[in-house]
Amino acid sequence: MPDIARIHAILKQHYPDAVCSLDYGGDPWRLLIAARLSAQCTDERVNIVCVPLFEAFPDVYAMAEAGIPAVEEIIRPCGLFHTKAESCVMMSRQIVERHGGQVPDTMEELLALPGVGRKIANLVLGDCFGKPGIVADTHCIRLNGRFGFYDMTLKDPAKVEKILSGIVPGEEQAAYCHRMVLFGREFCTAHGPRCGECPLGREELCTYGREHGKE
Repeated sequence: MPDIARIHAILKQHYPDAVCSLDYGGDPWRLLIAARLSAQCTDERVNIVCVPLFEAFPDVYAMAEAGIPAVEEIIRPCGLFHTKAESCVMMSRQIVERHGGQVPDTMEELLALPGVGRKIANLVLGDCFGKPGIVADTHCIRLNGRFGFYDMTLKDPAKVEKILSGIVPGEEQAAYCHRMVLFGREFCTAHGPRCGECPLGREELCTYGREHGKE
C-alpha cells in the first residue's frame, strides 16, 4: 500500500492553499448551485456563468421563486441547461420549504435534494461544514489508481470513495481532493502524465510512475 501521509505531505508543499476552484464566497447554497452546473462543464466556465446568475438570483429565496426558463437562459453556456435549471430551482425550493433556507449539513439530507449526488454532497460537507468527504471526481479516481491505492481499472466513484475514506484522515479529505484536481491538471493528466517531472515520481511514491516514468 502506498504511503498516503508522504504523498499528501508532498502535495501540500506544492499546493499549500488548495481550495475549491468554484467561486462561491463561502455560501453553501452557492456552492451547491455551482457544483450542479459543473457537470460536464469546466469550473472556469461555471465561475463566469455564476456571476450573472447570482446577480439575478442572489440567494436561495430568490432562486426558489425563479422561473425555470429564466434560469435556463443564463446557464445555457454550461450545457445540459434544462435539467440543471430545474435542479437549481427545485433544490432551492426544497431548502426553503424543508430546511428554513439553510443548506443541510448531513449526507442523507443533501442527497434528498434534487440534482445532488454523493460527489456534490461530499464537496459541500467538506468545504462548508468541515466534515469528512471524499469527492470522487475524475481526477481523484484516476490519480489514486495510478498511485496504487486500487487497481487502475476501477472507475466506480462509490468504491473509490469508500477506499479513500478509509485511508485519508477525515480532517484532510477535502483538501486532499482539491490537491488531486491541481495535481491532475499540472502533472498527472489523463493522456500525457509528466512522470519524469512529477514530485511523487522522484520519491518513487507512485506505482504508475515507477512503471512508466522512464519511458
